[in-house]
Amino acid sequence: MAAAKLQAPRGTFDVLPEEALKRRELYRRTWAVLGRGGYRPFDSPAFEDTELFKRGVGESTDIVRKEMFTFEDQGGRSLTLRPEGTAPVCRSYVEHGMHKLPQPVKVWYWGPFFRHERAQAGRYRQFSQVGIEALGSDDPSLDAESILLLAELLEAAGVRETTLKLSSLGTRDSREAYLAQLRRYLREHEGDLSEDVRARVEQNPLRAFDAGHEGTRAVMAGAPQLLDGLSAEDSEHFAEVRELLDDAGVSYEVDPTLVRGLDYYTRTVFEFESERLGAQSGVGGGGRYDGLVEELGGPPTPGVGWAAGIERILLASETRFPGAPRPVYVAIDESGTRRAAFGLVTALREAGIRSEVEQAGRSLKGQMKHASRIEARAVAIVGEGIEWRDMDTGDQRPVTGVQEAVRIAVGMNG
Repeated sequence: MAAAKLQAPRGTFDVLPEEALKRRELYRRTWAVLGRGGYRPFDSPAFEDTELFKRGVGESTDIVRKEMFTFEDQGGRSLTLRPEGTAPVCRSYVEHGMHKLPQPVKVWYWGPFFRHERAQAGRYRQFSQVGIEALGSDDPSLDAESILLLAELLEAAGVRETTLKLSSLGTRDSREAYLAQLRRYLREHEGDLSEDVRARVEQNPLRAFDAGHEGTRAVMAGAPQLLDGLSAEDSEHFAEVRELLDDAGVSYEVDPTLVRGLDYYTRTVFEFESERLGAQSGVGGGGRYDGLVEELGGPPTPGVGWAAGIERILLASETRFPGAPRPVYVAIDESGTRRAAFGLVTALREAGIRSEVEQAGRSLKGQMKHASRIEARAVAIVGEGIEWRDMDTGDQRPVTGVQEAVRIAVGMNG
């Protein structure tokens, strides 16, 4: 019986060289944009104590109820592959006493995350995200700054036609009165709601706004709106965020039904959408989470941040990201030696030139065909001497030795 064909697990994928080059360029642009905003790089473990996400993300969320990859280690401890980045940053903030640092503490991260979701284009079980978190200030300018940075990053990545949805969830205290009103409304229309929404009326009624169920959507069209019940302080905060975005020339739509899929959000929430992504249009979003650090055992600490999917950014991008520079190919004819060719390619690389050397036993004719396939800009043919061929013009001439070949290659680099 033939062995089963081995493939990447469902919902995962290999990042092949051409795609890896795009990611490297996006990473470079990300570093430039976020660095200018005063954000510094950060990383956390790929897995955390399961309790972190239950307490931080919320036990009623889809992430905790359905999507986490959770396992026991050899010591019987429950661990979870990180499904999102904000809770780990806040855990680190508490663990390392970052409240003692100058506030706000601003960090950005880039790395793999894991959720057991239905695999589809732009939505995977292992995926990469870039995100920022700013902890230690409730100033509305921090909300506006984070939105502007995501807008700038998407622009730098070539994601053009985006729509920014914006809303406010109020503080936890001001939201409780609204949630009581919403629960009463949902109970009055319980027969028209989906089973999933009915099961979460007590724990998380806001999620009803995200439901795809036709009956639930019809009910929610007449539901009371949270924006109508904001406290004066919450309304003032939201108005100032909008004013700062207006001053910066950022267009947005106020969407009172916008609900992020995590329990920790307070006040400002936002999401950037791209039509290029189809039905799964969200490319990145976030908001304020002023009670999360305290929930995880730290001092009262306001925070705001966002995350954006690397795969989704690249899918939505209209930019042709630059690939690797065209190489110089070192060929070997019948009178040449591997040692001489290896010495030349080493010298080229030491001078900063991308270069490759014949290593597959091809004839000289085969080597020239290979040089064309890899889009070499020049070929150095090592024989009794060195012949230099410009692959764009076809011109070929002898060079006096390794040093001259290196000088020519450096000159072609500009």
